[in-house]
Amino acid sequence: MRFLHQAVTDLTYSDVFLVPSRSTVTSRMDVDLSSGDGTGTTIPLVVANMTAVSGKRMAETVARRGGMAILPQDVPLDVLRSVASWVKQRDSLYETPLLMTAGDIVIDAVHLMTKRSHNAVVVVDGQDFVGVVRGADCEGVDRFASLSSVMRSNVLTLDAVPFDEIRAQADSGDLDYVQAKKLTDEALREAFAVLDAAGTDFAPVLRAGEVVGVLTRTGALRSTIYRPALDDSGRLRLGVAVGVNGDVGKKAAALLESGVDTLVVDTAHGHQKKMLDALRAVRQLSPSVPVAAGNVVSAAGVRDLVDAGADIIKVGVGPGAMCTTRMMTAVGRPQFSAVLECSAAAAELGAHVWADGGVRYPRDVALALAAGASQVMIGSWFAGTYESPGDLQVDASGRQYKESFGMASARAVQNRTSGDAAFARARKGLFEEGISTSRMYLDPARPGVEDLLDMITAGLRSSLTYAGALSLAQFRERAVVGVQSAAGYEEGRALPQSW
Repeated sequence: MRFLHQAVTDLTYSDVFLVPSRSTVTSRMDVDLSSGDGTGTTIPLVVANMTAVSGKRMAETVARRGGMAILPQDVPLDVLRSVASWVKQRDSLYETPLLMTAGDIVIDAVHLMTKRSHNAVVVVDGQDFVGVVRGADCEGVDRFASLSSVMRSNVLTLDAVPFDEIRAQADSGDLDYVQAKKLTDEALREAFAVLDAAGTDFAPVLRAGEVVGVLTRTGALRSTIYRPALDDSGRLRLGVAVGVNGDVGKKAAALLESGVDTLVVDTAHGHQKKMLDALRAVRQLSPSVPVAAGNVVSAAGVRDLVDAGADIIKVGVGPGAMCTTRMMTAVGRPQFSAVLECSAAAAELGAHVWADGGVRYPRDVALALAAGASQVMIGSWFAGTYESPGDLQVDASGRQYKESFGMASARAVQNRTSGDAAFARARKGLFEEGISTSRMYLDPARPGVEDLLDMITAGLRSSLTYAGALSLAQFRERAVVGVQSAAGYEEGRALPQSW
């Protein structure tokens, strides 16, 4: 990356812009968005390890589209193991169905539907398909009626056999990846045509009468565009965070045994002795997966963390939507400059950086990658989606939202210290650097995390074509960045109505 004009001050994302360059890239679909940092992701997006953002539904959904979610460090170890096992068992092509029985009641189905974008539950007897209940089927009916009274049994279903045959040939070596992808895309196009002709956007996928997943029209389209992030055994990838307190090595060892694909050693102030000691404890395990650590904002911090054993450095102090660190402490740094300096230092040492925080628009993702990040970590933006862990709520005007909170807020501290004595908990609760409750509204046009992934990656693909880059590595080399005024930034914003 080079500057059009050399900057004289630290910069954040709204301070800069990308200059188009001569390009021979003919299509945005020709570019490769793989991260290249050893995590195995095929799009450079990581879901932040925030309690209100990252959970099992988020992890499987994002991994199916090529990204990776990091589970929070505050979750009990047995729960982390259970979630890791659950995610690893999810299908890499079909969406996970919401299964209920005919004897379950409508109100439970209504609450469950908000956990998935497809807004439906599949009624089963054991694993055998019985029927489907959509959101519209639950309107104007007794909330305590059984699902048998509202379900539809005469609905379209899809057969898993065509996809099973392709997978079997790929597993046996009769098909290479390119051939298998081509055949799978053809089968998805056929499934899309069947759904379209039937006038429905949703169908359970059956194998010998048993429900193995669901497929939507949009899901079929996405599966021809995205490549899932899979481990060597063909299972979805996920990461897990550990803190710097307690027996870090013991917890990391247990997580590695659970099959997690990336370990993140995480604390707000990453450039400290506790972090370095925690990293060394993890590195003594000789993990075969990448180890990320942070957060820092300086080249010195990068060098110390890499020396202690980190493969990836998380960069960002204070830019997050839930973070009050800069206003409380004056500590932090404008994110674009932090990523730029830290990525240069990491590259010299053969390491990588993740840009953590400060992302509000797809342009910010492109700028972080241009500055040298291998991936961009997103938190609050993804909190307002169906797949985040929180319960869906509705405000007085009828808008849907979920609650989010910072990981250094009093609310997070209370959760983190639940095992402490009352006095210790109360004293720790006096110190906070984050918002304890915030409403993250669902965008009616993009209520699911996949909708946001579509928007972000569409913008990012176009950014690469403007720079004449076919890969993120080329993008980092070819990107030309200019510095702009606040008026210049405002000029680039679309107008929702005429002036």
